[in-house]
Amino acid sequence: MADNLPEVWLRGPLPAVPPLLQPVAHALLQACEEVAALMADFPAGRLAARPLGLASVGFHLRHLTGVLDRTFTYARGEALSKSQLAYLAAEGLSPTHAAVPELVQAFYQQVDKALAQLENTAEATLPEWRGVGRAQLPSTVIGLLVHAAEHTTRHVGQLLVTAKMVQADNN
Repeated sequence: MADNLPEVWLRGPLPAVPPLLQPVAHALLQACEEVAALMADFPAGRLAARPLGLASVGFHLRHLTGVLDRTFTYARGEALSKSQLAYLAAEGLSPTHAAVPELVQAFYQQVDKALAQLENTAEATLPEWRGVGRAQLPSTVIGLLVHAAEHTTRHVGQLLVTAKMVQADNN
């Protein structure tokens, strides 16, 4: 937690975010704080390490950014762009040039975009149908936004475990 503050959800509502979307915003902001603390001293040379065959720290950092971008795109009722599809295809590749701060900053920027979208999402649109992927699997605006939050927190947890294992192997 940042400076011994309570978790983000216990700090009160975010004034610009609609009430029903507060948990999504809180989860994303909590993820930012946890990623910041975890990645502060992480060695860039270990981004591709895969202890026990787990997904790498580099993968999780890229995936956190990409999945937010994709789920929030679907929530707007849009299809993925060519650049989003290319990013998805590259998420699993070993990092070649990105340093830890760049990957973390990309995640923060995506969270900022997500928060702006939450602020501009009318609660009346939350039950609206949205198609996911090429198959247009059924979801709703609220389903996509909540999934984005829970998927983000799941990967932050996986990132935490993998980063701790990688750092323990480094000692």
